[in-house]
Amino acid sequence: MNRNWLYVLIGGLVEVVWVSGLKHASSWWEWLATFLGIAVSFYLIIAASKRLPVGTVYAVFTGLGTAGTVLAEMIFFHEPFALLKVLLIALLLCGVIGLKLVTDRQEKEAH
Repeated sequence: MNRNWLYVLIGGLVEVVWVSGLKHASSWWEWLATFLGIAVSFYLIIAASKRLPVGTVYAVFTGLGTAGTVLAEMIFFHEPFALLKVLLIALLLCGVIGLKLVTDRQEKEAH
C-alpha cells in the first residue's frame, strides 16, 4: 500500500472520531478533539487527492467513514444492532475495496 492510500485509510478512521464527536461531544476538550479530527482528516484527504483520483479518494474516504461510524455507534454508543444495516455496510465496503483495486490497476497500467 502506498503512502497516499495510507492517508486515505487514516483519514477515514479519523472521520469516525469526529463524526461521533459531532453527536456526543459535551465538553470543551471533546469539541476541541472533534475539530482537530476534522482538520487532520481533511488534511490527509487533500494530501492524498494530489496524487490519486479525487473521486475515488472521496468515495473511499466517505465509505470508510460511514461504515466505521455505524459500527462505532453500535459498539461504543449502544445503537441497536440491525443485521440489514451491517449487510449494507458490508456491501458498501465491497464497493470501496473494488474502487481501490481498480484505481491501483489503472495506476500500474499507466506507468
